[in-house]
Amino acid sequence: MAFHFRRLCCFQALFVVVLHLLYRVSGQLVVVEEPSLAPPPPLVDLDGGDSIVPALFVFGDSLIDNGNNNNIPSFAKANYFPYGIDFNGGPTGRFCNGLTMVDGIAQLLGMPLIPAYSEAAGDQVLRGVNYASAAAGILPDTGGNFVGRIPFDEQIHNFETTLDQVSSKSGGAVAIADSVARSLYFIGMGSNDYLNNYLMPNFPTRNQYNSQQFGDLLVQHYTNQLTRLYNLGGRKFVVAGLGRMGCIPSILAQGNDGKCSEEVNQLVLPFNTNVKTMISNLNQNLPDAKFIYLDIAHMYEDIIANPAYGFTTMDKGCCGIGKNRGQITCLPFETPCPNRDQYLFWDAFHPTEKVNLIMAKKAFAGDRTVAFPINIQQLASLN
Repeated sequence: MAFHFRRLCCFQALFVVVLHLLYRVSGQLVVVEEPSLAPPPPLVDLDGGDSIVPALFVFGDSLIDNGNNNNIPSFAKANYFPYGIDFNGGPTGRFCNGLTMVDGIAQLLGMPLIPAYSEAAGDQVLRGVNYASAAAGILPDTGGNFVGRIPFDEQIHNFETTLDQVSSKSGGAVAIADSVARSLYFIGMGSNDYLNNYLMPNFPTRNQYNSQQFGDLLVQHYTNQLTRLYNLGGRKFVVAGLGRMGCIPSILAQGNDGKCSEEVNQLVLPFNTNVKTMISNLNQNLPDAKFIYLDIAHMYEDIIANPAYGFTTMDKGCCGIGKNRGQITCLPFETPCPNRDQYLFWDAFHPTEKVNLIMAKKAFAGDRTVAFPINIQQLASLN
């Protein structure tokens, strides 16, 4: 399938213009007041209660963002209906009809849903914080077309702020060091460095780097960022690879044959290969650290190959406009498909809740084909 890079820019730019016009007509269409949700039970210590780990800290992009972009000037928002149509409480900022993959992982760990950094307060932060931000990337310039977003470097800075807050209430950094080390760190970055950087004609990176060079650049930055989290006390890391990005509705809508873009799928392969090597090196070079890799692409391939999961629509978004319902992603108050459990994709870019929860279970208890060298359950149980 021939993939035209210029088209991707046009369609996403059109989406931004549509949201801008809607916002100018009525701010309520785009920035809907979020329903008040009951906070998790207050915590009084750092032992994690009945969960396997004391806390879960999350870093990433719109695949796992749960509201951090709600109150910043950004076109990358999902705090409006029909996002959250199947979530208890309605739209929250999750780019999904319901739960995200990390929501599922938190539940499997025996934890409450992890609060967004923008909303976490008081003792809530003791069970973890989600710092993920839609449109964010490993590189600081990634996602600039959407204006506001919180890049990975800034997410790490926000984690430092959380640590300072917790340590000031708990007797200092030494007092919380053991809990910080036993906590789990989930990182899912890189998608936007391709979709909203390398593949954007208004970014220079495609002219500066070939696919291998760009993969090398990303993982060089990624290594430094993960080492920074290690130096802040983290020891148990879950790093998600990139999925089959050439098969998302937004990319499918650019072609004429209905097939995945192998050009895009091949483009991201150096990144995944480099991340696996990076994880091996970090495990060898950082004392007491344990990094694991989640093979999201393999999970995706297993899901589409297995009819027992019950998916019947794998090439269209449940909510969206145009070809493959992927040319313009889910707009405010658009009517989504009624049979969401049969759809692989919720919108032009993101999976449905059903896919997210399947992937969470695979990541938590799967074999070495999806979680390497061990799975999340085994990682969490390590002393």
